[in-house]
Amino acid sequence: MSTAIYMGMMSGTSMDAVDAVLVTFPTDHSVQLLASISRPWPDDLRQSLLDLCHPGEQELYRLARLDGDCGDFFAATAAALMQEYGVRGDAIAAIGSHGQTIRHEPGIGHSLQIGDPNRIAEVCACPVVADFRRRDLAAGGQGAPLVPAFHAALLRQAGIDRCVLNLGGMANITWLDGRPERAVSGYDTGPGNVLIDTWMQERHHLPYDPQGRHAAAGHIDGDMLQLLLQHPYFAQSAPKSVGRETFHLNFIEQTLTRLTRRPDDNDILRTLTRLTAVSVADCISAHGEHGELILCGGGVHNLTLQADLGELLPGFKLSDSDAYGIPAQWMEAMAFAWLARARLERQPGNLAAVTGARGGRCLGALYAP
Repeated sequence: MSTAIYMGMMSGTSMDAVDAVLVTFPTDHSVQLLASISRPWPDDLRQSLLDLCHPGEQELYRLARLDGDCGDFFAATAAALMQEYGVRGDAIAAIGSHGQTIRHEPGIGHSLQIGDPNRIAEVCACPVVADFRRRDLAAGGQGAPLVPAFHAALLRQAGIDRCVLNLGGMANITWLDGRPERAVSGYDTGPGNVLIDTWMQERHHLPYDPQGRHAAAGHIDGDMLQLLLQHPYFAQSAPKSVGRETFHLNFIEQTLTRLTRRPDDNDILRTLTRLTAVSVADCISAHGEHGELILCGGGVHNLTLQADLGELLPGFKLSDSDAYGIPAQWMEAMAFAWLARARLERQPGNLAAVTGARGGRCLGALYAP
């Protein structure tokens, strides 16, 4: 049994919080969660991050400042978890820090995550692995999604078709074919929570739709849904990945201007929820009609979205990843601890069949303590 402790840290497209975990990997196909913490971004810092996701004035200055500020917040989160668990830096093999994505434009070979890893290494006094995506991009890949390699290592089982669905800001799937000779498939299906959260913030001044209750009070607008589904991303073939550059408030507003009648706010929210479900279900159905659907990410708490998925994918048994020994809330943070271990062991962290890279690559830059 390996007793080496790794930390993984993640802040996704939703930009709601930094999640951090301490884990060990008893075997190559198992993980043990030791401790976890989630710290919401301060309101002013979160707003600055959201603003930076879109072109604006003094971008280089704001980028430089936020890179440091985010690095400090990641470092403080890591230090808080270490203190809570009672572990020092010299007992941690490495911290895998995803950072905060600001731009993801694989079409030009670019993906930017900020949160200066030097500051994390300085505070925590242990090795830090960061900048995971750009090596895959350099090898011709999308730089995303990277979590499917972790899913495959821990959740693939011969004879059972499984699909892991991460409902983060963007939704992505990992198809784990029950036939071992088949390659793993995975890609971003489109918006997960990002449009739902954006509309809740815009119209209800809430960060998200608790359990999908606001959406449940509305009705699906068929005309709006069809217009939303006309976005070319949904017809794009894999490998593919997407970010806030594509799905944002203006996308919603521009769609609404094309309707002869504007739906009410809850109907819009209900339709955005259905958009996530339909776009996910279409992708999963292209791989198979039966199997196990394993949910993780913040969207597992949206009961309206879950009900839609159950309706659209009747041949799949739905459950969250907790039933498989991996807490749904911490899946992605655990994956970046796993990727940090792969970097230290000089093992590939990507799956070329998923990202489209020319082959497996050792991902991440190492920052010494």
